[in-house]
This record gives sequence, C-alpha cells and structure tokens, in this order.
Amino acid sequence: MATAPAHTPMMQQYLGLKAQHPGTLLFYRMGDFYELFFEDAEKAARLLDITLTTRGQSAGMPIKMAGVPHHAVEQYLAKLVKLGESAVICEQVGDPATSKGPVERAVSRIVTPGTITDAALLDEKRDLLLLAWLPGTTAKGAHGLAWLNLASGELRVSDVAPERIATVLERIRPAEVLVPDSAQLGTLALAVDVPLTRRPDWHFDLDAAKRLLTAHFATQDLSGFGAEGVKPALAAAGALLQYAQATQARALPHVRGLIVERESAYLGLDPATRRNLELTETLRGEPSPTLFSLLDTCVSAMGSRRLRHALHHPLRDRTLPVARHQAIAELLDENLRLAHQVRERLKGIADVERITGRVALRNARPRDLSSLRDTLHRLPELQAVLGATGPAAPHLGELLAGLDAPQGVAELLARAILPEPAALIRDGGVIAPGFDPELDELKAIHDNCGAFLIELEARERERTGIPSLKVEYNRVHGFYIEVTHAHTAKIPDDYRRRQTLKNAERYITPELKAFEDKALSAQDRALAREKWLYEQVLDALQPAVPGLQALARSLAELDLLAALADTAANRNWCAPEFADTPGLLIDSGRHPVVEGELSAKGEAFIANDVDLSPERRLLLVTGPNMGGKSTYMRQTALIALLAHVGSFVPAKRAVLGPLDAIFTRIGAADDLASGRSTFMVEMTEAAAILHQAGEHSLVLMDEVGRGTSTFDGMAIAIAILRHLVEKNRSLTLFATHYFELTRLSHEYPVLANVHVSAVEHGEKIVFLHAVEDGPASQSYGVHVAALAGMPTAVLKSARRELRELEARTTLDPLQPDLFAAPAPNSAPDAEFDDAPWKANRDAGFQATPEDLQAKAVAAHLAGIDPDALTPREALAALYELKALAQ
Repeated sequence: MATAPAHTPMMQQYLGLKAQHPGTLLFYRMGDFYELFFEDAEKAARLLDITLTTRGQSAGMPIKMAGVPHHAVEQYLAKLVKLGESAVICEQVGDPATSKGPVERAVSRIVTPGTITDAALLDEKRDLLLLAWLPGTTAKGAHGLAWLNLASGELRVSDVAPERIATVLERIRPAEVLVPDSAQLGTLALAVDVPLTRRPDWHFDLDAAKRLLTAHFATQDLSGFGAEGVKPALAAAGALLQYAQATQARALPHVRGLIVERESAYLGLDPATRRNLELTETLRGEPSPTLFSLLDTCVSAMGSRRLRHALHHPLRDRTLPVARHQAIAELLDENLRLAHQVRERLKGIADVERITGRVALRNARPRDLSSLRDTLHRLPELQAVLGATGPAAPHLGELLAGLDAPQGVAELLARAILPEPAALIRDGGVIAPGFDPELDELKAIHDNCGAFLIELEARERERTGIPSLKVEYNRVHGFYIEVTHAHTAKIPDDYRRRQTLKNAERYITPELKAFEDKALSAQDRALAREKWLYEQVLDALQPAVPGLQALARSLAELDLLAALADTAANRNWCAPEFADTPGLLIDSGRHPVVEGELSAKGEAFIANDVDLSPERRLLLVTGPNMGGKSTYMRQTALIALLAHVGSFVPAKRAVLGPLDAIFTRIGAADDLASGRSTFMVEMTEAAAILHQAGEHSLVLMDEVGRGTSTFDGMAIAIAILRHLVEKNRSLTLFATHYFELTRLSHEYPVLANVHVSAVEHGEKIVFLHAVEDGPASQSYGVHVAALAGMPTAVLKSARRELRELEARTTLDPLQPDLFAAPAPNSAPDAEFDDAPWKANRDAGFQATPEDLQAKAVAAHLAGIDPDALTPREALAALYELKALAQ
C-alpha cells in the first residue's frame, strides 16, 4: 500500500508555526510575498479578493495557496482588521546565504482588532481599545472589566454590576473583547458587536494576575493604584496584559500604571441615550451630522480623540469642567487672539501620543521620529504664546507646565535622523550625516564611487601611457580596466586579465580589487549599520517615554480647549453656570447640530427656554408633529452634557443644578434580532428609566405609549407620568400627543404644560418652533400627512374621519372605545381596579364649566337609544342637545 508523501521541509516549518496559532491567518514570508496556505489561503482569498492557486502536494492533494506583495501587506491587514480578523506575521530571520534547508522564520507580530498600533491601520480620530471581560460567578456578582489603549499605554479597570454591563461597554466601545473559554455570556453578548476572543480560563486567575501586574509595574503590591477592592477586574487585567504582550512579542514599557475607574465619576448615559443624542454617530450609524462632527475643529488627531472621549465621558464632578470653562474664557479674551495663536502653533503637531507608543514598542518608523523631532522644535513657540502674560486660568497654567519636552530628545533626533528620512529603515537613507563616522565612511564609498573611478582612470593612463584606457563597471564582471589589443605591450606587470573581448582585454589590479570588495559590500554594510544605529536611537528614547506621554496629554487637552473656544466664539455660545440647588434653567437654548445644519442653509434656529426646579420638575410638552418637540428635548440634554464636558453651551444663559444621569426614550426602533417589537423596545427603555432615574437625573421621554392601542397607550403614559412625578421625582421633559394628560397639571403642582406652537392657515400649517406655556390645542397630524405628499383622496377621507371621531370623543382620559357604544349593564373588569383613578380625578381635578357642560351632554346622550327614536323624537333630541351645548 502506497503511503502519502511526506511534507517538504518548508511546509513542515510552516505547519509548525501554524500549530502555534490556530484560528489565525498566518502570513508566511517567501521572498517578496507573504503567502498563506491550505484553509488560510481559501479564507484570505474570499475576504481579501485575491487569487487562490495551488503549489505542490500534501498527502496527495494540491496545496492551496494565496499571497500578497510584502510592500502592500498593510492595506490587506487593514481590511482584515475591519472585518474583525486577526493575522500572524511570520518573517525570515535567517540568512539565505548560510541557511541549510528552509530559511529560519519567526513570528514578528500578531495583528488583532484590539492590538494594532501601526498608523496605517488605525483611525486617527478614534481610540482603539482592547478589553478583557470576566463575567461574575453568580447572577448578581460583579463583572470584571479591564481595557487597554495600546497606542497610549493607558490601562483601566473596573468592577461592574451585571445590570450596568451594557452601559459600560457602550461607553468604552472596545475593538476586541477577551473572555474566558468557559464564559456563558448569554444575551449580554448581543450588546458587544465586536470580535470576541476566547482565552484559557487560567489566564483569568486572580493570583497569577497579581503576580504578573506587580512584576510588570515593579511594585510590591497594587495598593498604590487603589486597586485593593477590585478583584474580578484585576483578574481580567492579568489576562489582558498577557495577551497584549504576546501579540507584540515584547514587554509593554509604556503601560506604566493602573487606573481604577468608578462608574460614579461620570454622568450616567445608557446606550439608548448615547444613540438618541447622536454624540459621535447618527441614528443611521453615519459619522455626521453629529455633536462630534460639529465640535471637531481640532488641529491634531490627539485633540480629536480627546474630544471624542470627553463627549462619551461627561464628568459628574464639576472640578475639571469648571477649569475648562475658565480656560476657554481666557482663550476667548481679546477677540479670540490667544485661541488663534495657540491653534496656529498647534498646526502640524505630530501625533505624539501614538508615536510614543510605537517608540516604546520599538516599531516606530523613521518618519515617526522625524515628525516627533519637528514637533519638539515647535514647542518653544507654543510656550511663548501661552506664557507671554502668564495664563490666569489655572488649567492653562498646568498645561503650560506640561509642554516641557524630555531633556535631550530633540537634540538626539536632530543629530540622528535626516530631515526627510525614508519611509522604512530597510530602505536606508534614515541616519543623518555626522552621527556615526563608520556609516559616513561606508556611504562615502558608495556615493563617491564614480569620482574614484575617474581619478583611477587618469592615474593609470598617465602611468601606462595608454590614452584610450578605461576604468568601468558592470553588474556581471564588477570593476575592470579595459585596454585595446593595440596597447597590450604597455600592460604593467600588476595587471591581471579578467576578460577577453574581440578588440580589447579587461584587467583588474590589486588596488581596483580592494576597492571593488569595499564598494560592493559598502551598501549592504551601510544598511546593516543604519539598522543597528536606528535600534540604538530607539534604545536611547526609552527613558523619555513617560515624559513624552505627559507632553502628549497636555497637547491634546490644549488642542481640545482651543477648538471649544473657537466653536464658542463662532456660534455664540455662553459659559454655563453650576448651582447647588436642583434644577435646570436655560435661556434661549438651541440644538447645536440642528442650528449648524440650518446655518449652512442660511436659515435661523428658533431658541427656546427651559425652566425646571424642585417646584417645577416636569414639563409636559404637547404640539404638532414636526413642530420641534424632539429637538427641544434633545437640545436640553445636549446643553447639560456639554456643560459637564467642560464646553460652553448654545444658549444665552444656562444654570445647572446637580445631575447624576441623563435618560432618553425618543424615537421608534425595533430589535428584530432579539425578537423585540418597536413597542417592546419602547417599554424596555421606559422601564429602565423608571428603575434607575433619581431626583438628580434628567429624563426625556417622547411619545410613550404610541406603539399600542389608543387606550392601552394612554393608560401606560399616565401611569409612567405619575411614577416619574411621585417616585422618581426627576427633572423631566415628557412629550405626548395624548392631550388628556395635560389635565394632570391640576393634580400635580410640579407638572407644567408647555407646547410647541403652530399656526393653521386654511388647510395648511406653519410651524413656529417656539415653546410656550400651556397645552396645545391639536396635533395637526393630517396637515403633516399633507406635507408628506399623501394623496388628496386619502387626506379628504382622513379629515372626514377625524371630524367624526372628534364628535364622538368625550373629555375623559379613560374614555370607552370610540367605535362602539358602551354596554349599559357591563360588569367592571375584575383585573383592573379604576377606583384609584377615580379617586385621583375626584380629588385632584376641579370641575370647570366646560367639564360640567360636557358631563351634561354625555348624560343626555346616555339616555338616548337611536334605534328606538322616531324621526320627530330624533329631531327633538337634537334640539335638546343644541340647547345644552349653548
């Protein structure tokens, strides 16, 4: 029986490396290509749209193969990362000239969605975070989270309650999540729309994690980081650090500390609120128009990332926001003079944060170092601008102090790196002249080769007396002296024949041979020397990493402040005020994004006020569709959020009492993947608000109860409204089309009615977008349908139906079915006790003449049986009803 052929030595080497990284695409360097084999080749061909071929055989079957050019590998890696895939890069580390069998290869790096640091693969305006998640051991046990920004070296940990996991993950937005092999995430996994990487359970061992972390930070324990009480998070941090070190194939010297994050440090924003407020992406998932796209006038990528982080992390403690308000006010002095000067000096500043990370990981490219050098040389100008008069704002003073570059770094880079170095060190042309005499000599040999040959040719012509003698070079025979046959008698004794031609002889001399050996090896030796020197420069920069990280933080914060100042000046925003008394007072507030869109069209935004206080906790907002109710509610939340970020706000004045969270229930959307209807999503979000909101929370609820039948929805809306007033006692904006709810203002003094105004002209409507006191008169739904282009016949039918329905509707919020007369002797529903509703109505509502009139009409109608009336009796009843109505 024939046996299958054995694998070739090269394939044995490949399979050995692949066995160490199952489930990951292995890019195997072969000459000028990275090749993938077997299943990896099939997968890569499908994902990257590259050609699938075959090469040789394995076990009697053709070996499938696909490859990409080595110089273009980054663009393919970027595509894989966006698809959530990981790749192992395997390079040739042996010398092909001396290798027996396959050239030795080794893994140089592992590229995963959460551990990339290469500038070509990163979004420059978004932090890329790797997160480790250790689920709790019990239903109520805390979950451990640890997340790392590998580019900046920032490592954070937090123990999170199970019900807060979705909110925290939405705030962090990791690019990759590590979980134990045994983790049963259940429905929680649906909240994580990122690649999940399973790791062995023992990687999440707490004791092992503590040993790894203390060894990494060179500390006796972790108490100095305030991490004594966060056991699950520390276990997750150990798995995270181990994974990150493995992907980079080295230690992480720029990860210098552990930050224990408390959820209470930030203004609470649940996932629904982040989506509804469109902080960094629209409801459709697009990058603009959003609050971030409006505010992001930062001149550096560091500033943009700082802004994005700030928008998702509004601070509950007011210290930093107030410090930012003061700094922005100073930057605005003298008609933005200081802000403009700061922004001008920041233009062209390199991404110091990410360059520092790459320096620490020793994968910085030559142009990273040249950009860093140029940035450091510009710092004195920036310091001079800020320190000219001495900043009055303490925060600006702190940032000015943080602009000192680590000593000696700028000088080292100026001496070592060419002004315009090559993109890659392997190409040479990176180290500056004068930095290393040996390199200069090697480069001189290569660069001055032509001059030497001219000089040698002149000397040999004079020595031999042969005027036609030539000294030349070609790739096949190297350097040679060519003499025609006519002058062979004049050839000196030290000439050695190298090649015979038809009309000439080519010779080599000891001097020329020595030069040839030196010249031909000079380029290779120079490149090797240059690579070695570059590594020495990276070594010399390692002690400066902490100082460069501090510098990056100061530059990013300064860029953020200057951008916020620029926005405040150009859009006429004001400095918010913080008060100790609960409440929210906004004078002429505007929605920043909507106003920006209208301004671009040359249209004006109608500003509106908000007045919430302990005596006026809930505003019931009524008005027409498209009248601006949702905009009014969202702008209130955005103004509160911007104030806690530290930005100026779009208003004439804004005074904010203590806030701990913002909750929103706005818009309609289903979640079919989870089997939830639009109404179910609405109720789930509303339930979350009722369970979590407190008296220092800002709650925005829009059109609650509209996803079910009229009376179900109205009953739910009334019950939710009562709970918000009586139990949550939150500062609330509650928008509705159920006008019956407006009567609750008689029952609850803390509830006030406001409406978005509109003017009806014939069968058309003009939206005024102004919020005024009192309830609205109608919703103008048919008018909006007309604006949407509804067919005329449908509109006429709708108006007719509306008139009939209005004629049959009573004023009771808990009215019977509009389409059927009530059964005269029907028994009450045993499962629904309406006594509390009647008691509340009787106790809280004061009957008005209109109420009494309506009750009289209703009572008279109740005594009429239309089917039993004669025509004369029907006419008489009509006259009686007319008299009652008058």
